[in-house]
Order: sequence, then C-alpha cells, then structure tokens
Amino acid sequence: MFDYMPINEVEKELGKRLKRRRLDRNLSQEALAERSGLSRRTITAIEHGEGTTLTTLLTVLRALDALDTLDNFLPEPGISPIAMLKLQETPRKHAYKTRTPPPEGGWKWGDEP
Repeated sequence: MFDYMPINEVEKELGKRLKRRRLDRNLSQEALAERSGLSRRTITAIEHGEGTTLTTLLTVLRALDALDTLDNFLPEPGISPIAMLKLQETPRKHAYKTRTPPPEGGWKWGDEP
C-alpha cells in the first residue's frame, strides 16, 4: 500500500491510524499528551500527518501501548541460512587415530630393497 505513496501521504495515513488507536483506547488528545509527556499541539500535528521525529513517534506509540507493533512491520532478521547450516553440523562422535610418521628411510613396498 505505501510503496508508491509520497512520504507526506504516508505520514497522513500513519497519523490517521494513530488517531484511530487513540480513540479505540478512549483517550482524548489532552490525555494522550499528558500520558506521553508531549504537548497537545504535537499530538494534533502527528495525527494530521505534519511530520514528527522518530523519538516522538516512539513516545506516542508507547503511550498508546502500541510499541510492540513495531515487530509486525520490522521483525528481527533472525538467523541466516548459512549460520543455520553451521549449527546443524553433526558433532564428532569418535576420536581420530594419530598418524604414524614414516620410518626413517621412507616407506617400502613389498619386494623393494
């Protein structure tokens, strides 16, 4: 949905969603401002898509008990397939025999003098 929208339209859409979340929580802008430590004017600006800093957005999300929703749109990358393969390598089950060094004149085969 957001792929082809201009950034200012994305900000407006996010502002609408934050407003919906606030209203679902039955909070006024004043109550959210008090809960977040931000001004009511800042809350209004965010809800109108007038831009915000990342810190302010995170503060509002925390005040709306929505900070955990960040995992939905930006999940932890997890383990890479190569690292997973390395973890699945089978551990050694036996000790290897030590190799016998060749005798002082070298190895001789069968009838060799």
